[in-house]
Amino acid sequence: MAHLKDRRTQNVAGDFYVDSTCIDCDTCRWLSPAIYSREDGQSVVHHQPANAAERVAALEALLACPTASIGTQEKPTDIQQVQSRFPLSIEGNVYYCGYHSQKSFGAAGYFIQRKAGNVLVDSPKFTPPLVKRLEDMGGVDYLYLTHRDDVADHEKFHQHFGAQRILHKADVSAGTQGVEIQPTGTAPFILDDDLIIIPQPGHSAGHTVLLYEGKYLFTGDHLAWSARLEQLYAFRNFCWDSWPRQIESMKKLSQYTNGYKFEWVLPGHGRRFFAKKREMQKHMQACLEWMKSVD
Repeated sequence: MAHLKDRRTQNVAGDFYVDSTCIDCDTCRWLSPAIYSREDGQSVVHHQPANAAERVAALEALLACPTASIGTQEKPTDIQQVQSRFPLSIEGNVYYCGYHSQKSFGAAGYFIQRKAGNVLVDSPKFTPPLVKRLEDMGGVDYLYLTHRDDVADHEKFHQHFGAQRILHKADVSAGTQGVEIQPTGTAPFILDDDLIIIPQPGHSAGHTVLLYEGKYLFTGDHLAWSARLEQLYAFRNFCWDSWPRQIESMKKLSQYTNGYKFEWVLPGHGRRFFAKKREMQKHMQACLEWMKSVD
């Protein structure tokens, strides 16, 4: 948990603060940008909550922080009410889980509530408030893991919910060898009528993305929105397998999803992005051109 003695001096005066254990994962900044920003390589509070909505946003980021680096000078008496808000609705039956895990360097997890079986996308932290809410929403039938980096507490979710885990065989390691479903090769894997797993090697050898209802693309560490570049991009500095292979994967993704015309990019790292169908294709093309220009 955050310690007042480690409070960063760059925080503005007031109740909320970020301490020096921040790992610069960006979670609080995209989740609650009115409250948090970046100074000297770490997050800070640049504006103290001034109303009820801002306070909720500040507490949501506090709960989502993977390193518990956000604290308050006064014990928050309303924390349980904010805990009960997770998972947060993105659109329809698609939710953002919060409670990022340091084991995944703060990657985001998502939840899809379906009559045919609920899906947890990448593993958040296995924490009682979230687990209780997922129980109330029908549990977890599938735990889809985009790649080897964002598996976090997959074993705990599997044991608790009996969820079938999914991870491409090329990314299976000693810690994930018990995963129940291990797609192979580069062809799309049809999990259900509305769920298509698309192999996208590059960031890692077995990275995949999940297309839900042809509209929601869960991209792990393959594709995200960059606030700095103001465009879709890939993580060149965190490409563990092959950058040329990742470029080829992105080309195939753009071609494959053209028939579905997805509107949401929901990444593990980086920022989510929404655009109407035609606009999304333009953004994908701009991303490809940028990738080709980067060594």
